[in-house]
Parts: sequence; structure tokens; C-alpha cells
Amino acid sequence: MKLVVQVKLLPDAAAQVALWETLKLCNQAAGHASRRAFATGTKGKTALQRLVYDELKAMGLSAQPAIHCIRKAAGAYAALAENLRAGNYGPVGSRRRARVEGAPVRFRKDAAQPFDDRSLSWQIQERTVSIWTVHGRLKSIPFACSAEQAKLLATHRQGESDLVWRGGCFYLYATCDLPPAPEYVPDGFMGVDLGIVNIATTCDGTVHSGKHINQVRHRNRRLRKRLQAKGTKSAKRLLRHLSGRERRFAADTNHRISKSIVTEAQRTTHGIALEDLGGIRARVRLRKPQRVTLHTWSFAQLGAFIAYKAERAGVPVVFVDPRHTSQECSACGHIDKKNRPDQATFKCTSCGFAEHADVNAARNIAARGAAGWAVSHAADDAA
Repeated sequence: MKLVVQVKLLPDAAAQVALWETLKLCNQAAGHASRRAFATGTKGKTALQRLVYDELKAMGLSAQPAIHCIRKAAGAYAALAENLRAGNYGPVGSRRRARVEGAPVRFRKDAAQPFDDRSLSWQIQERTVSIWTVHGRLKSIPFACSAEQAKLLATHRQGESDLVWRGGCFYLYATCDLPPAPEYVPDGFMGVDLGIVNIATTCDGTVHSGKHINQVRHRNRRLRKRLQAKGTKSAKRLLRHLSGRERRFAADTNHRISKSIVTEAQRTTHGIALEDLGGIRARVRLRKPQRVTLHTWSFAQLGAFIAYKAERAGVPVVFVDPRHTSQECSACGHIDKKNRPDQATFKCTSCGFAEHADVNAARNIAARGAAGWAVSHAADDAA
């Protein structure tokens, strides 16, 4: 499994200037490669390298950084093509899609830049790195990380590392390839119902409320609206300062919730059953205020956090069909919209069973997870 380790660089003033100028030049070069690719229709890595390699070298890049800038531009066009095929920029003929298709891909001057082992070397024990810059090779730049991160870097780091400018500081993102933990045979399944009012509810009755995170989102949304309407330099400066704060808050909340769920499943030797919510934004029809809430709901991130933490711990995870989990009675199996008179209440119109609506849904998810596991592993045993 892939795991990204983030370490903070601690350069002096001169090294920070060199790193910033390097990042800026690399993104200028990637932008130049992107414009040439758009103008000529040459968007494959190999063909684009033949076209612009000498031009990027003339801009002041060494061989490896030039190649990585070309690959970054080619990769951006490949990702754009996939998004267009998936309809993520709207249907053919829409204004948004036409705007995206009618202009070259652009790169921010502070966008992340990959470095391979020829351009960046790690000294883990000394907590330093050596990196290529436009002012030559900079050696012994210190970085800060935990003992666990250092161990991961020393034993599992593979491939490229990304230089990232974030919040006034430089970071290195390194990819580590960890072997998954041995997966045990589960003694039952813990169903997890993901929602907006309650972020996650498990079948044992544990509820992780979304009240606080939704309050933060609504407050930030109102603040952004006021600052955008004001439009002054100070308002724009404050918007830049606030950018990313909500995302980091949501990610921290999701990390804590997912850790709690995986730890409990591991303690009880249960597997985890999650709803397969792919494409929910396209399927669900809601009023505009509800759409805003749905589109800022980070259920995909929470599900991904649960999945990767479970893989590290050897906890089995299955994804189940989410249809009617909130309308089905976990006691008798009767499905009816009237079984759920309001958001928090479930009362079966057939057998009279009553329960918290999200707990009932989580129990249905757990049952589907156990059934899916039994079917898939029975097929494996037969094979």
C-alpha cells in the first residue's frame, strides 16, 4: 500500500530564496510545455519531450528537472482527458467544458514539483536533504519529522518526492510503499453509516456527530461570502489566510473518526462494512441549500481514511450496495419510505421495530457486509 510521508524543511534565508526560485522556474517551464502541447496537439510524454526538452534546458533547468516538468504537463493533460470522459466538466457543449477545452492547462507559480533521487537525496539519520536548485546543489538542508516518519522513510521510501510550498513553509512529500498487514478472518462485521447530520454511525450505536463540523462550514461560508462581496485588498488577503483551514479541520476530524472505527474493529476482530457511495452527487436530487451541504461533505475522504487505516491494521473492509439501507428494517427486512418518518427516527410499519435511523442503517450495512464476505470467500474456497 502507498503512504505519503510529509516532512517540513527548515532552510535558512538564502536556501529558502533558492527553493522558491526553483519552484517558480519549474512551474514556468511546465506552463511553457503545456502551451506548446496545446498549440501543437502533442500531449504524450515522449513526443512532448522531443518537442520542448531543449527549450526548457535553455530556460535554465537541468536535465532531470526539465524531464519532470514535461511529465507534469503531459500528466495534467492525461488527467484532463479522463475528467472530460467522466463528464466532470459538464456535458459536451456546456460553457464550462468549452472553457476548459479551449485553453491550455495552467500551473500556479507555487505548484508542487517532483524530484527523483538524482535531484534529491535523503540523509535520514542526520535529518537533512540535498536538493538541486537553480543556484546549484544545496546540501544539508534540515528537515523535521517524527521518529515513526523517519523509520518509514528509511525502510519504505520509493520513487519521487514532491517539493511543496504551503502556508509560508516548504515541505517534502515522499511516497512510501508498505506491505499490507496480514488480514484476519473477521468474527462478524461492523457496519458504518456515513451521513451529514451524523458523520459516521456504527451498528453498535456509536454516533460521531457532524454538528460541530457543519457549524464550522456554515460560518466559513458566510465569512467567505462577505469577504468576496467586499473585494478589498485586505479582504482578499484574509481570504488567502483562511484558505485551506476548513479543509484541514475536516481532514483532522475524519482522521480521528476513522482511527476510532478501525481501532474498535481490530479490538473486536470484526471487519468493516461501508456503503459504496461512488457517484452519489450525480444520483441524488436535492434543493440548492442541500446541494451545498452535500458537495462540501467529505464522505469520500472519510471512507478512504477508514480503508487505508484498516489495510495497515489487517482489518477486512467490504463495500456494499447503499440502496434502501435507511428504509429497510434491520429486524424483519421490510422496506418502505414510511419506515423513516424523520431524519433521526426509524419505525418499521410492518413489525413495529424502532431504533435510531442511522443505527438501523448501520446494522443493514453490517448484514450486507457479512453476506458479501461469505459469498466472495465461498467462491474463493470453491476455486
